[in-house]
Amino acid sequence: VELGSIIKKLTAQGKSIVIITHKLKEIKNFANLCTVIRKGEYVSTVEVAQTSEEDLASLMVGRRVQLFVECERNPSGPVLLNIKNLHVKNDRQLPSVRGLDLDVHEGEILGIAGVDGNGQHELVEALVGVRKIQEGSILHKGEEMVGLSPREIAEKKIACIPEDRHKNGLVLDFSIAENSILKSYHKNPYSKWGILNPELIIDFAKTLITRFDVRPPDEKKNARHLSGGNQQKVIIGRELALNPDLLIACQPTRGLDVGAIEYVHKGLMEQRNKGKAIMLFSLELDEVLHLADRIAVISGGKIVKVFSKDEANEKNVGFYMGGGRA
Repeated sequence: VELGSIIKKLTAQGKSIVIITHKLKEIKNFANLCTVIRKGEYVSTVEVAQTSEEDLASLMVGRRVQLFVECERNPSGPVLLNIKNLHVKNDRQLPSVRGLDLDVHEGEILGIAGVDGNGQHELVEALVGVRKIQEGSILHKGEEMVGLSPREIAEKKIACIPEDRHKNGLVLDFSIAENSILKSYHKNPYSKWGILNPELIIDFAKTLITRFDVRPPDEKKNARHLSGGNQQKVIIGRELALNPDLLIACQPTRGLDVGAIEYVHKGLMEQRNKGKAIMLFSLELDEVLHLADRIAVISGGKIVKVFSKDEANEKNVGFYMGGGRA
C-alpha cells in the first residue's frame, strides 16, 4: 500500500518509474504501460487499463493461463497430524509458538494465514525436526514425532518446501541433479551399497527440469547460478516427487511467474485430491483463500481462529490476523 502511494505521488510530479515485476496485481495497480519480455526477447507493449490480467498472463507465458485453478471441494479424511499445546522458542530463546493446537486432515489443504513473525517460521522448523520443542505433542497417525530427527520425520513421508530456499532448500554449490536427490540419495534406485548411480540421478533431474520448466535446462548447472524462481522450481519438484502424505508448503510460489504458479497450484490440488494433506503457509492471502479447504489464523504464536472455505474472506481473516478476537 505504501509503495503504491509513493509511486502515484512521484508520477503525479511528472517522474518516470520503471517497475520490473511478474505480479499481475502490481502491474494492474501501478503501471500505465506494460512491456512484456519472454525468454529474453521483446513480446509486446500494451496499455494496462485496456488489458485484462488473463491477457497479460498469456503474453508473459506464451499460452492461455488458468489464473485460478478450479478447486472442487471433497470431504476431508481422518486426522493425519495432531498438534497439541506446542511451545517453541525463537532464535533469541524467547517464546514464539505459545500453546498451539491444530489438526491436519488427510485430503485437505489447510491454509495458515498470519502476519509474518507470528510463529510460522518456528512452527515449521519444529514440525520438520530442526528446532527444539519445549513442550507439547505432535502426533502423526497417532505416533509421537517430538524428538525425532529430520531424516526420521522425512521417512514418515513428510515433505517440506522451506521458506528460505538458500539456507534450507538447496546446497547452492551442488548441481541441479545433486539437489534433486538430496532427500533420496541414500535409497534405491539412486544408490546401492553407498555408491551413487549418476545415470539414474541425471535422468531424474532431466524429468524434473522438463516438468517444472527449470531454466536453463542443464542438470549440471550449479543451483547458485539459477534465478530465485528456478531454484524454487527445483525444490518443489524434488518434494512433490517424494509423494508425501503431508506436504508443508512455505511460500511455495514466491518468485515464480504466472505460468509456474499455475503449475504449482495444480500440483498442490492434485496432491490433495489423492488424499494427501497439505499445510500451506503463505503471505499471499489471495492464494490461501483460493486454495485452502480450511484456514487457520495464527497470531501471537497461537491458532486464534479456524475458518471453513465458505466462512473465510479477506475481511474476517484479516481481522484475526491483525490481532482481533471474537
